[in-house]
Amino acid sequence: MPFLGSIIKKAYELRNLPIENRERRRTDPFIVQEKTLKKLLKKGQFTSFGEHYGFTDILKSDHIVKAFREKVPVYDYNSMFRKWWYRALNGEAFVSWPGRVKYFALTSGTSEASSKQIPVTGDMIRAIRRASIRQLVSAVRYNLPVTFYEKGILMIGGSTHLQYNGTYYEGDLSGISAGNLPFWFQHFYKPGRRISREREWSVKLEEIVKKAKDWDISVIVGVPAWIQIILEKIIEHNHLNNIHEIWPNLSVYVHSGVAFGPYIKSFEKLFGRKVVFQESYLASEGYIAYQKKVEGNGMEMILDNGLFYEFIPFNDDNFDGEGNLKSSPQALTIKEVEENREYALLLSTCSGAWRYLIGDVVKFNSKTRGEIVITGRTKHFLSICGEHLSLENMSRAVEMLENELNVEIREFTVAGIKHDSMFAHQWYLGSDAMLDAETARKKIDGYLKILNDDYRVERIAAIRDVFVEILPSEAFGKWMKLQGREGGANKFPRVLKKDLHQQWVDFLKQHNYIK
Repeated sequence: MPFLGSIIKKAYELRNLPIENRERRRTDPFIVQEKTLKKLLKKGQFTSFGEHYGFTDILKSDHIVKAFREKVPVYDYNSMFRKWWYRALNGEAFVSWPGRVKYFALTSGTSEASSKQIPVTGDMIRAIRRASIRQLVSAVRYNLPVTFYEKGILMIGGSTHLQYNGTYYEGDLSGISAGNLPFWFQHFYKPGRRISREREWSVKLEEIVKKAKDWDISVIVGVPAWIQIILEKIIEHNHLNNIHEIWPNLSVYVHSGVAFGPYIKSFEKLFGRKVVFQESYLASEGYIAYQKKVEGNGMEMILDNGLFYEFIPFNDDNFDGEGNLKSSPQALTIKEVEENREYALLLSTCSGAWRYLIGDVVKFNSKTRGEIVITGRTKHFLSICGEHLSLENMSRAVEMLENELNVEIREFTVAGIKHDSMFAHQWYLGSDAMLDAETARKKIDGYLKILNDDYRVERIAAIRDVFVEILPSEAFGKWMKLQGREGGANKFPRVLKKDLHQQWVDFLKQHNYIK
């Protein structure tokens, strides 16, 4: 029905026009953020949290942002949960946001062993929906054919079957969001309600593979590692050369959660023609940013949709060697940040998070556009002796290795270890190619010396060696399954520290991947 596609495309173009006009006159990002904070404080002032910290008085101040930062301390998950969110979990209303919280998102990110329970309010569900529509609308910039707008959208996340715990439902945020899709979107949404409710990843995967031939997909959304597995299984099951033989209208892949660079070569082999790769930044705490430009790797922050941002310089003044926040950290607003410097992200949200450290580290490509890239997590970096090796450095080194040797690295992880009286880095690369470990070791070491000056210095002084183990890619998936984190939005941890590294080593030995 080309007529339907024309209508949808025109609606998107008209909806996108005011956004373009706003960008041309470009309101000061700080003014937009100040208005957002004011709205959050007005709604939160009569909650227990708002009364405790005097939100009503803050709203009377001539400098609301300054007063807010002076009165409200910085929280991490443990302090926020112990003091406030546990009350909402027990069914109490008006704790840190008006009303009773119906949903809690379960997340452990990629660095924690135990799950966190993040409140997801009705206001947050609506904010995520608005942001998702904005991102969908932004597709008009790619000059895609009319037929693109009438095809299916395959969204792979957690199960929409949520666990009811007496006063609330809990599950993966993607499952909560998918279960609250607007009625008009159901026509486009794949794999559909029935398959999305399946909690067992292997069963869900099998169902998707069987149904794939009946769908006409134009957009795929999901974490790269699991999307790659799905596409490979569909291609194998249907005896295809590439996924475009069954989905000829596939034009956009929206990825999130991990750096996409190391996956590009693998994905390009699955496609029969060019696909637009678009990055999004949807955390359990809110929809933070998405990529608007066709080229480049920056995402523009969503400044007017229920999230107020602060930025803590990610340095030794504010964080210890394990990535833990020190007392009284320096927090900056969007007008105080500098480009090309790393900041840990603080959020105040319409789900009742206030000055909350989410654990991600970002860097501004453009301050005026509010354009950022994710460089890692506060606890997802290696700095056992001052090398300050970020996730961005690691991902780029793996991408360079793939390009130079023309190999695919499907997964990787790194650990810092004691070596003699000093230190070493232990890499684990998941690849099914014929890859020599010694060659990979020398190449990665060389790349990192170019990418990171601190690493180059410490390789002389304290990091005495670099070790590389080449593992079959199945090892990573098998370990995730044993951890109960197979499929959906789960990501393999890029940095293994302490007990987690020992668990990984024990697993590899037990299954004869290493001696």
